[in-house]
Amino acid sequence: MKLRIALLQMYVEMGNPKVNFSHAQELMEQAMEKEPDILVLPETWNTGFFPRENLSGLADEEGEETCHLLSSTAGRFGVNIVGGTAAVKVGHDIYNRSYVFDRKGHMVSSFDKMHGFSLSGEPGYFRMGNHLSHFKLDTISCSMAVCYDIRFPELIRREALSGVDLFFVPAAWPKIRNHHWVTLNRARAIENQFYLAAVNQAGKSGDTEYAGESLLLDPWGEDICHLESDEEIAFGRVDTDVIQEVRSRINVFRDRRPDWDKVE
Repeated sequence: MKLRIALLQMYVEMGNPKVNFSHAQELMEQAMEKEPDILVLPETWNTGFFPRENLSGLADEEGEETCHLLSSTAGRFGVNIVGGTAAVKVGHDIYNRSYVFDRKGHMVSSFDKMHGFSLSGEPGYFRMGNHLSHFKLDTISCSMAVCYDIRFPELIRREALSGVDLFFVPAAWPKIRNHHWVTLNRARAIENQFYLAAVNQAGKSGDTEYAGESLLLDPWGEDICHLESDEEIAFGRVDTDVIQEVRSRINVFRDRRPDWDKVE
């Protein structure tokens, strides 16, 4: 199967959900002029990553506004949406949460970031996730991780072993560690032999300058799309036949040593 993916590398205004919701809607509508099959947004596009003052008041209560925007857009345009992540409040807890919607506007998955970035103090503000996300978009088997999660290859390998062909990584990754961003995503695509769509924030939000450099990588780790640092929408195609070709030529899943390589 072939699908066209739109990477929405977005400017995000720190602590201003009203502006960010409007801007996300504008970018999604702009992207749909080229009729992609999947839209992908970056991490914490509703609040920025992340306002320490009044985060509880800024986070989306129960994810209601986020889900309404993504569901209505998906249903109106008949497009799958991997909704990056939003700061979502559930009870007294705040999650860095992703929602995924199919072409009919039905939610097919949600995922909470698994690893808190201690350097930023994230674990002191967000509750971390405790489940993986495995879903289908059209007929393609998909999964995801969020930003810092990409540094934990055992998480991604676990999903690859379950048969994932397309992996998503929404992020708010700073420019100062841009080399890590590109290298880690490329490594995850190569070692797991799947397509990987990594969508980062762009520009400056709060005191942080973001790397941009969103990527759509093929199972060889080669660029299909590789954006620069400014806000941009880019498009690329994935083809599941290529996955089978790569895995037949270098069959790392057959050649694994589960007795030594197992993921705990």
